[in-house]
Amino acid sequence: MSMRKPSPIVLVVEDETLIRLHIVDNLKDAGLNVLEATNADDAVEILENRDDINLVFTDVNMPGSMDGLRLAAYVRNRWPPIKLIVTSGKVALKPADLPQGARFLSKPYEAPKIIQAVTEMTQQ
Repeated sequence: MSMRKPSPIVLVVEDETLIRLHIVDNLKDAGLNVLEATNADDAVEILENRDDINLVFTDVNMPGSMDGLRLAAYVRNRWPPIKLIVTSGKVALKPADLPQGARFLSKPYEAPKIIQAVTEMTQQ
């Protein structure tokens, strides 16, 4: 009997409901386990209560105590093994703007590109 590696767990942090639901559905359809947060505060609470999250997929522009870029930096410092994907439709970020190892995807994004990036990053 072969032991299959469990599907990665992705935390999607997006304040726009329709965009969040769309990406969550696409990731679930690709066989990933997905959690949702509407802002950085909710995301931090989820991260503090779980130790099985492999990747955080976050929008930059969000309400709350920190935006997605600050959330990504916080996650990198507090939970270094967690992979990071940062997205935005308003700003274009260069690798130097991101925490080490994070990727940037601009909106509007295509589901296959997101799924490919998540799969590549969680298999490292």
